[in-house]
Amino acid sequence: MIGRLRGTLVERDGNRIVVDCGGVGYEVTVSTYTLMGLRPVGDPEPETLRIYTQVAETKIALYGFLSAEERQLFDLLITVKRVGPTSAMSILSGGAGPAELAGLIAGENVAALAKVRGVGKKTAEMLVVELYEKCALLLATWGASGSIPASPADQVVTRVSRTVRAPILDDVASALLSLGWKPPEVDKAVGELEVPADADLESLIRLALRAMPR
Repeated sequence: MIGRLRGTLVERDGNRIVVDCGGVGYEVTVSTYTLMGLRPVGDPEPETLRIYTQVAETKIALYGFLSAEERQLFDLLITVKRVGPTSAMSILSGGAGPAELAGLIAGENVAALAKVRGVGKKTAEMLVVELYEKCALLLATWGASGSIPASPADQVVTRVSRTVRAPILDDVASALLSLGWKPPEVDKAVGELEVPADADLESLIRLALRAMPR
């Protein structure tokens, strides 16, 4: 399987590009989000794309991503029933970036998600049901690593009480605030969490999400 390509962009036709790697041209389908970040055709500087390889009876298709975050979200989308690689790329091309799209799913915002081009109401409902918790964990991971810029909600985390609690709970609070819950709700949920010695961020966020009001 091809997992990564590094080469020169030599063709660009809609969401289809060709990357020349040592004299071999690889045809790759990309989202509009990735397309907007690519260098112009003929630029001598190489591009590096993370690749998902789809192998079928009649073809081998490559899907490319500039960012690790978009690839991670793509990997989640294709686990949903009736959402294959082509549909997932259409969703990722719908106008929302990975962080915004993951936020809509994690926040269970079906109405806003259904308005994203390539989604629709039924797909939006399935995405929320199957992925809301996983997307919340993704957002928390991106925020903790600093790879996704902090949202305005992260900036108000100081409004949530931080007295006498483990630092990891501040990260949990920041993740919940970024998903749209109010500081008092976050403070209550985080305040009730126990932090065992082997606790990790993902497991604590999962527990906190179960305690949040619906």
